[in-house]
Amino acid sequence: MAELTTKQYDALERAIVDGTRIVVYRRGNEYVLIPLRLRVEMGREALVARHPTTGDRMTIFLDELDSIEVVR
Repeated sequence: MAELTTKQYDALERAIVDGTRIVVYRRGNEYVLIPLRLRVEMGREALVARHPTTGDRMTIFLDELDSIEVVR
C-alpha cells in the first residue's frame, strides 16, 4: 500500500478513538487487531495495536500494509 487516503486515515483514527477492531493485510496474512495509536518510528508511520484474543501488542508500519479495513 503506497499510502492511506484521507478517508482511510479518518476511519483508522475513528477506530482508535472508539476501540473498534480493524483488519489489516500484510504479506499475505490477515490480522484482526484493536488499534491503540499511530506514531512515527524511525521516520515511518507505525500503527500500535493489540491482538483481541491474546492481548499481545504489535507495531505495524503503514507502508508495509497491503490493505486495511475497519470492522463495523
